[in-house]
Amino acid sequence: MRRRLSYHHRRWVEAYVFISPFVLGVIMFFAYPLFTSIRLSFSQVVSFQGWKMEWVGIEHYRRAFVLDVTFIPLFVNAIKFTLINTPLIVVFALIFAIILNKDLKLKSFFRVVFFLPFLLGAGYVLEALLGQGVNEQSMRVARGILFPEDVVLYLGPRVYGTINDFLNRITIVLWRLGVQVLLYLSGLQGISPHLYESAKVDGATEWEMFWKITLPMMSPVILLNIVYTMIDSFVDISNPILAYFNEQAFELLNFDYAAALTWIYAVFILVVLGIVFGFSKYFVFDVGRK
Repeated sequence: MRRRLSYHHRRWVEAYVFISPFVLGVIMFFAYPLFTSIRLSFSQVVSFQGWKMEWVGIEHYRRAFVLDVTFIPLFVNAIKFTLINTPLIVVFALIFAIILNKDLKLKSFFRVVFFLPFLLGAGYVLEALLGQGVNEQSMRVARGILFPEDVVLYLGPRVYGTINDFLNRITIVLWRLGVQVLLYLSGLQGISPHLYESAKVDGATEWEMFWKITLPMMSPVILLNIVYTMIDSFVDISNPILAYFNEQAFELLNFDYAAALTWIYAVFILVVLGIVFGFSKYFVFDVGRK
């Protein structure tokens, strides 16, 4: 007699079936380049013809942390930018998603407005439309619209600098939360209305329903948005550290040193994501968890 799989095991089988095309694609198309990149980071290119290399050990990694005066500041700035923007984007996106999920007039229009920056793009497309970098242009827009020159002169450099930094940060955050709002909306629409109806019958307020129903049920989507936002920030095309990698590899032709820098960066991202997933068991609500 055949033994039937339990619900838990069926879910695991379905998961493996869905990820199998991705795994096969990685093995077929990315395994060899990844191996070559790791080997390149521990070697010195002797000849570009046939990629002849000599083993130098951790020399490139020592150079990155000890001798290179450019890499560490760019690395620290990338970390700071991500750690500041990620919680702001995740929180603001959740607030806007809850508002857009309400029964509002022109609700579809406002959803398109929030998703429009993602459609325009945060890199080459928008740069072609505006004629310059995204961050620089968004900051100019924030300064020009919200703070005319007369107001800037009246406030003084210190007050203006503080307010300007805050507005620049908000401008960047609002520009980057389109995908996060869309993911939150899909999660909010997946919550059963019966939960809210039962809570209202018991006399729960909107604030109590948010903390007891919405937030726990949305915790898996919040985790997804945290991971997506962090990766998007680390690998954003406007990130100066990526331009430095490109300069070392394709302008200075230091492919070996560039490979070492990228692996330092990649390993750090994986460690950060591992920490996030490690803490996720404490705040992510799973209906199927025993």
